[in-house]
Amino acid sequence: MTEVTPIPLRDLTTLRTGAAPVRMLEATTRAELIDALHDVWATGEEWFVLGGGSNLLVGDEPFDGAVIRILTSGIEELPSPHEGRIRLRVQAGHNWDALVAYAVERGYAGIEAMSGIPGTVGAAPVQNVGAYGQEIQETLVEVELLDEHADEPVVVPASELGLGFRTSVLKHHYGEAQGRRAVILSVTLDLAVTGDAGRVIRGEQLRRALGLDGFEPVPLAWVRERILQTRAAKGMLLDESDPDTHSAGSFFQNAIVPEHIARALPAECPRWPVEPDLDTFTVIPLETYAGLSPRAERPEVLVKVSSAWLIEHSGIGKGFTLPRSRASTSTKHSLALTNRGGATAVELGELARFIQSRVHAEFGLLLQPEPVLIGVDL
Repeated sequence: MTEVTPIPLRDLTTLRTGAAPVRMLEATTRAELIDALHDVWATGEEWFVLGGGSNLLVGDEPFDGAVIRILTSGIEELPSPHEGRIRLRVQAGHNWDALVAYAVERGYAGIEAMSGIPGTVGAAPVQNVGAYGQEIQETLVEVELLDEHADEPVVVPASELGLGFRTSVLKHHYGEAQGRRAVILSVTLDLAVTGDAGRVIRGEQLRRALGLDGFEPVPLAWVRERILQTRAAKGMLLDESDPDTHSAGSFFQNAIVPEHIARALPAECPRWPVEPDLDTFTVIPLETYAGLSPRAERPEVLVKVSSAWLIEHSGIGKGFTLPRSRASTSTKHSLALTNRGGATAVELGELARFIQSRVHAEFGLLLQPEPVLIGVDL
């Protein structure tokens, strides 16, 4: 653990906002990370951990607390109990795309469609990252984490993380408390060993992205290259020369609404059903059973609708900016808010609120931010 001169957070986040915090620590090993967390918790000060900084909007005033930079790295190959598979235990600070490149180079399949996603491995389970129909929850076995104020780390299976669409119990959603305040130390994935034979792509979303017609095996390296090209064309690969990439990715979550509200939206608005939990059941104690079962309640049908469509059809297109503002929507992707150079968190917040107000006025839905907001209110 090393305490360092605080670095302005605008230099460490992809949205490029934020002053230097009051205190900053760096951890390059698992032991240093545990020591840093215990040190900060002992003081009672406010804190947060920083990996790749790709899902944060930080306020312009100095954060009155400690920022712990997770700079750990390392990949350990372990046997899998399943034939034809291998497990990788990866340190939390390891670059996510570097992990994908490592797996693809060795013929380990299961995360290749998530090439080019910015950030660190430890952040991936927190928001259940995914792309083109592939999500980390499909290969995630377990995480090692340290709960706030706990003495020792614990290993938690993926089934206990509450993984959902871009969420988990570890994620801090805007306006809500975290389900579990803890820091991931390492992540274990279980991947298929395909070698040079490649893999048959069956997921329809990924097949469309790759332009596949048949079901012949394709090399993992080819899949990775095509995904990187697609993300670059959408401004979703970090590029110092391209302001469209100075963002936190999609700034707003796709709206999830009851079916009757979705029906009130224009028919052309893209939507996808959110499957109800069909495995739920009711337990009736024998001593209270009178020969009749309670009427089964029809589960509420939820629908996910495209926030990008809602934004564009509320009059806010790609490249939209407010007067005298250095923040704008991406010129390639209307769901991304970008820093065109020197934009403050105030400017980005003003643009976000304007988009929220336009969508709410037009369609009656209030879009929720996707990034973690620190020192910023919408």
